[in-house]
Amino acid sequence: MSGKRAIRLLLADVDGTLVTSEKVLTEAAKRAVRDLDDAGITFAITSGRPPRGMAMLVTPLALRTPIAAFNGGILVKPDLSVIEAHFLPPKVAEHTLQFLIDRGADVWVYTEDEWLIRNSRAPHVERETNTVKFGPKVVSSFTADHLSHAAKIVGVSDNSKLITDSERALADDLGRNASVAHSQPYYLDITPSEANKGSVVKTLSRLLGIPAAEIATIGDMPNDIPMFNESGYSIAMGQASDDVKIKADAVTDSNENDGFAKAVSRYVLAQTGMQVRDRASEDKI
Repeated sequence: MSGKRAIRLLLADVDGTLVTSEKVLTEAAKRAVRDLDDAGITFAITSGRPPRGMAMLVTPLALRTPIAAFNGGILVKPDLSVIEAHFLPPKVAEHTLQFLIDRGADVWVYTEDEWLIRNSRAPHVERETNTVKFGPKVVSSFTADHLSHAAKIVGVSDNSKLITDSERALADDLGRNASVAHSQPYYLDITPSEANKGSVVKTLSRLLGIPAAEIATIGDMPNDIPMFNESGYSIAMGQASDDVKIKADAVTDSNENDGFAKAVSRYVLAQTGMQVRDRASEDKI
């Protein structure tokens, strides 16, 4: 990487980027965020998780910036008070629900403060509970009231072809009325059109007064590509697919090998011209 560029904010995805596959925030990742603060570089996070699902990161990372939950559908302060919120239009939510059910996917509905499911034994419910640190509410059906407050609908299936095929078809169906992207091979996220990680870059730029050209982004999934496109510098995780890597300016190690910490040292802090120790190497990660 040649030359220097101004980086005043690093915006990071959470799952697959900031934490390991077991949802562990490593000591190297914590130190990397402290190093950013020491260098005067602001740090922020965005995720498809609900706001409550990111609360456990606030204290260990000393977060002071807005947190972009539901891929930017709801922005909250570190105390989880809402800055701004967006919801799917009810007719879009109804169509999405029926589309996914007809194709055999399980469906989750997230409102601003609840995670609603129909089957507590469905795939990935237990894993998601462990990830977000709160449990779902089981309902017999999704009511009109639920769908009028839908911040995110998730199609869930271990059939990855069903997820990718549904992504294309549902995106064609909904057009500009929603954002459709898979956040994991088994999750298809449908959020309001304003809720995508590219919009998160624009919103943080506005709220924090930092030009998008001075924002760096890091992520691992196709739903991270929009924030790559809107930011001045982008980094893909080592385990990302080639389709994601080709959209990034740099590629770091995997989330299992502290790729986030290595990226902070090698691709972000190095841009400041500071002499920064590569702590990732020192820790033999």
